Amino acid sequence: MRIGLNKFMAFLFVASTLLYGCDATRNASNKQKGAVIGSAGGAVVGGVIGNNTGDGNTALGAIIGGVVGGAAGAYIGNRMDKQAQEIEQEIPGAEVERVGEGINVTFDESSGVYFDTEKFNINARSQETLNKLAAIFKEYPDTNILVEGHTDSQGSESYNLTLSKNRAQAVTNYLVNNGVQQGRFTTNWYGESQPKYDNNTAEGRAKNRRVELAIVANEKLQKEAEQAAQQN
Repeated sequence: MRIGLNKFMAFLFVASTLLYGCDATRNASNKQKGAVIGSAGGAVVGGVIGNNTGDGNTALGAIIGGVVGGAAGAYIGNRMDKQAQEIEQEIPGAEVERVGEGINVTFDESSGVYFDTEKFNINARSQETLNKLAAIFKEYPDTNILVEGHTDSQGSESYNLTLSKNRAQAVTNYLVNNGVQQGRFTTNWYGESQPKYDNNTAEGRAKNRRVELAIVANEKLQKEAEQAAQQN
């Protein structure tokens, strides 16, 4: 992968701020992490990630790229803490991570949202999970949601890209049909191009067959957070 000198220097700067941020936030609460990561240049981090993955905004890039930071970031972080806790409680199989001012939720082949081999329809087991998720999203309306589809490396690239597209769109459509506003969603798909685990093992391939969600503050919540920060 080649990047320009300016991007490389920006990446080095970001890496150093992230190392500092990790030390500073190791023992902090999640809402405090939102403030520290934001003040360490989260928007720059998101830009570097987005420009150098080769596939646009990943879930992580979308979350970090939307950081507000400071006291407003802490306000948003508090809201995200509560939403993340509800997702963990209602959907025990989901992998829920609080990142900066957002939430990254991953459903792999064995947790939460299941797809039969080479299928993309929402089956009964997945409906239970998505019904709970839709209820939480309606409880917290001031967020935007990125839905991403991924596959393992078995089969052709074009087939996997189409399969990941169909699965990601199926999840989005189901949530919309269950009352979550369509305008909150962005749906992306990457096929086999963004593995998180080793595709040479059965376990790794199963984990790579996944749907990821990035949950971030919308413009209304960001403005509310900024106003709250100014009043304090």
